[in-house]
Amino acid sequence: MRQSGILLHLTSLPSPGGIGTLGREAYAFADFLASSGMGIWQVLPVSPTGYAESPYQCFSTYAGNPLLIDLRTLKRQGILKTTKDLTLPGDPEKVDFPRVIAHKREMLALAFSQSGRKLAGKVAAFRRENAGWLEDYALFMAVKRHFGGISWLDWPDEGIRMRRAAALRRYRKELEAEVDAEVFTQYLFFHQWFALKRYANERGISIFGDMPIYVAEDSADTWANPKVFQLDRKRRPTRVAGVPPDYFSADGQRWGNPLYDWSYLKKTGYAWWLSRLGAMSRVFDITRVDHFIGFANYYSVPAHEATARHGVWKPGPGKALFEAVRRELPDMRIVAEDLGAVNLKVRRLMRWTGYPGMKVMTFAFSGDPYNEHLPKYHEKNSVVYTGTHDNNTLLGWWAHASHQERNNAILALGIRHDEDFTAAFIRSTLRSAADTAIIPMQDILRLPQSARMNLPGSLGGNWLWRMKPGAATKKLAAWLKGLNVETGRTGAD
Repeated sequence: MRQSGILLHLTSLPSPGGIGTLGREAYAFADFLASSGMGIWQVLPVSPTGYAESPYQCFSTYAGNPLLIDLRTLKRQGILKTTKDLTLPGDPEKVDFPRVIAHKREMLALAFSQSGRKLAGKVAAFRRENAGWLEDYALFMAVKRHFGGISWLDWPDEGIRMRRAAALRRYRKELEAEVDAEVFTQYLFFHQWFALKRYANERGISIFGDMPIYVAEDSADTWANPKVFQLDRKRRPTRVAGVPPDYFSADGQRWGNPLYDWSYLKKTGYAWWLSRLGAMSRVFDITRVDHFIGFANYYSVPAHEATARHGVWKPGPGKALFEAVRRELPDMRIVAEDLGAVNLKVRRLMRWTGYPGMKVMTFAFSGDPYNEHLPKYHEKNSVVYTGTHDNNTLLGWWAHASHQERNNAILALGIRHDEDFTAAFIRSTLRSAADTAIIPMQDILRLPQSARMNLPGSLGGNWLWRMKPGAATKKLAAWLKGLNVETGRTGAD
């Protein structure tokens, strides 16, 4: 079935609280998608963000981001009782993370003190159902705050750093209230998340989420599961993830994420991965696995190296992992992010799994006649984008494209010189042979480079963009609906 969707992360929704949430604006956007003939809402990872508020560097791969909890909903439900104004005046097009974090933390602490006992039964049931990850995560966050927010690798108490039984018991007792508060917050997140997901699903909208292949070094995942990763006796990474030097970077990219010990994981039947993927299959209807090439072969950088120059390629788990996924999670819908160093080994794994890969239209017009992103090479079993969260907006791309790239795009897409470039580009993307087409909301709104979500390799200024209130109009929905009808794409799955 030919479908289309919109990429808009939840933090980018408009709201009076300084950041997009799981509140009424999210429900309104689901309605906008349905009226536009869209069947998919793609979001970025929804886990609690750590370094630089990147959703790809999270404190847990299982937990939900407390910043997405809607305080107005809590107040309406009587969970939060306050006379304080829940709005945060400021720039409606940017998230002010320090202000949002401080405000949200204060209000969630108040909600716990007021309603923790009232919701005790429901929270206890949630705690039992999610004990496999929740207890470690809640303790991790409580201890982390106890030590001033520093990385667990630098916690001054070796006992808790190394997860010795006596230390675990002591900190669970000493920080019991803080642990309980973390559990309560996770209950609130998932209660709101699944309510929104049900609402979207009832309107024919599938939630398409994102799952990074790697976890953050400073995460509950690494602290609680040291055998899963390539760590030394002090539990510091010996090898880290990255990508090799290329035309764009002489040093490559040293991501710094700890690499997996695939030998250990194989011995366990890939239990940790099956648990993680199983959790994602419940949270999302469709899961994009970021950096899928790492399952075929991964780039391994010595942890002591400052750059990725001296890394080496190592074999990944390949078919063995996905044979286990087929057995345990036969109905899970996975999209493979296959951008980057795609070799024959990656292609073979992609074909064997049958997972759809990705095509990005703004990558297509370099002048290479065999560029796989050109529309004429698009496969039915793929997902096509105008651009991703890591790319410039269409207008930003057009502004920086060479004269030759612009001409190549015009000729390849048959764009008339009197046409609106962005509209014609979106129409061409929807015409693709790919089963699924996804358009970032910034492109639908015809926004310039200033609305870009992320510039890979840069520090600061990322993940901030927000959509203006009222931008998702009925007129815009009607235009999109017309394009979907014209290109044979339907809303419901």
